[in-house]
Amino acid sequence: MSTTTPALRSLRILEILRAMMARPSGAIGLTLVAFHLALAVLSPWIVPFDYMAMDATITLAGPSPAHWLGTDHLGRDVLTRVMLGGREALLVTGTATPVALIWGGLLGVYLGLKGGWRDEIAMRLVDAFLALPGILPLLVLITVFGSGGEVLMPTLAFFFGIPVIRVARAAAHEVVARDFVSAARARGHRPLDIVRRELLPNVTDTLLVEGAMRWSWMLLGFSALSFLGFGVSPPKPDWGLMISDARVYMSLAPLGVIAPVIALSTLIIGINLSADALAKTLGLDHSRKAVI
Repeated sequence: MSTTTPALRSLRILEILRAMMARPSGAIGLTLVAFHLALAVLSPWIVPFDYMAMDATITLAGPSPAHWLGTDHLGRDVLTRVMLGGREALLVTGTATPVALIWGGLLGVYLGLKGGWRDEIAMRLVDAFLALPGILPLLVLITVFGSGGEVLMPTLAFFFGIPVIRVARAAAHEVVARDFVSAARARGHRPLDIVRRELLPNVTDTLLVEGAMRWSWMLLGFSALSFLGFGVSPPKPDWGLMISDARVYMSLAPLGVIAPVIALSTLIIGINLSADALAKTLGLDHSRKAVI
């Protein structure tokens, strides 16, 4: 049973971060993620132009001293919109990912402990959800309820939390057979107490790695929704929406597509490298398949 104090947990986090930075993948990944997070926070104060400012005389202009990445089809500064384009994606997915990890992780660990008919029914429902094309149920719900942040956050948290159930259940299965869990059962502890005191502390590392990977997939899903017109609404800047708008003018102003693609790609790469370094630091293989 884990009895770590907040101070010990903070020390543990610092040790993990130092160990990750000692790895090339971790150093690159954490640097990229930190850069994008800092840019998302600071960009409203450091962008060179208003993201909505339009100038019909310079539409689809190339790079210049005034507009380093040129302008889009409405004469808006591409650099400004790229710098601001990750704010909504990071806000929505940064909120939805922990929610997905918490509800999916708790349910998966509980099912791994209880087993029986509840586990069988729940896993067949998980299989049914995972058999659907990934973006289809998202599109259905967003079409019905709208595409605001109040809809996107719980929708993404729900659908991206379903695969977490399988990972958490598999991790719990490896712990349930240990003696300290059998002893807790023999002492008459309630299942929820066993989950909280015995199982969660021993599967947290696995869930953290899964959460990092889930964040990158959720960012891709969010950007895909924006690309299809179901995510961020114009004129608010978003990388997926920028790519959708500028792809028609790719031959005239390629930076309108290339710049947001690079921005999104570096963030995804940074998260994936960080997740890989975290898994190696914690001694985990996050590519292992879950137990069915």
